[in-house]
Amino acid sequence: MEKVQVGMQIPAEHMQNIFGSHDSYIRKIEDELQVVITDRNGEVRISGQQKDVDKAIKLMKELVELSIRGNMIQEQSVSYALELSKDGEEDSLLEMDEECICHTITGKPIKPKTLGQKRYIDAIRNKMIVFGIGPAGTGKTYLAMAMAITAFKNHEVERIILTRPAIEAGEKLGFLPGDLQSKVDPYLRPLYDALYQIMGADSFLKNMEKGLIEVAPLAYMRGRTLDTAYIILDEAQNTTPAQMKMFLTRIGFGSKVIITGDASQKDLAPGTQSGLDVAEKVLGKISDISFIRMTSRDVVRHPLVQKIVKAYDEYESNEHKKLARNSAQSSVFRARKPK
Repeated sequence: MEKVQVGMQIPAEHMQNIFGSHDSYIRKIEDELQVVITDRNGEVRISGQQKDVDKAIKLMKELVELSIRGNMIQEQSVSYALELSKDGEEDSLLEMDEECICHTITGKPIKPKTLGQKRYIDAIRNKMIVFGIGPAGTGKTYLAMAMAITAFKNHEVERIILTRPAIEAGEKLGFLPGDLQSKVDPYLRPLYDALYQIMGADSFLKNMEKGLIEVAPLAYMRGRTLDTAYIILDEAQNTTPAQMKMFLTRIGFGSKVIITGDASQKDLAPGTQSGLDVAEKVLGKISDISFIRMTSRDVVRHPLVQKIVKAYDEYESNEHKKLARNSAQSSVFRARKPK
């Protein structure tokens, strides 16, 4: 097929943002779309096969628009835009950018960055109980926290309650000094970090002193009824079925509940069933409960994290297949063995 070359203008003030450090973003686009991109006196020229050039131009225009809107273009944005381009969903990135949940204390807008995150946000708006299930780095807890703080500031709820099971992540920490709050704080630190970043330490501490924001281990939820509250249960894969049932039956009128978890990172004792796994089987058909699953495509941390998650997913999938084959072969052997 004959190669073509097409030129497009990019405002000089947005050039660095779109090209990336040492033109790293442009090199990535070139490698993925099999095109050559050059800058000649302010005009960007894209050459290659017609269909590849068309995709590159559309993607570049999208990045220019994002930059004009004030976004700092990141490698994750470019990588995801390329994935959407392959699926023919280029416009989705601009649509997601139009939706701002709130701003951090430093003024940084919090927006969904992937289609999975957008489905998650839409479900939170429309359902009373939402389960956000997916690997690390997909923004499950952070976006839930942003939605909770926005609802609190808009007086849609009277308080925010954040909880997670206090289970050690694969290692025994032994005796922890201090009072009860000091003992549970290490388990709740990720929740504090998100609150500080979105709400600010001063505002958080003032509301916490008034009892309007509560951060507590899951065991503290027993025996309570939680009305007009935004309730987030984090690390739900580390709950038992009994704990999950206890938590879900605490919900009162006017409350919104978000339950987040990563089924691949359980810290429960061997042989213990996860409350998150059971909940999906038991509650999957209830209309006002939504289960949103995110994948490695929705990881918004460093691009290497996305590759790590994907590699582990592939490894674990292959291991399950091996176990299934071995089990099937053993069954056949036993069936053929003369009695």
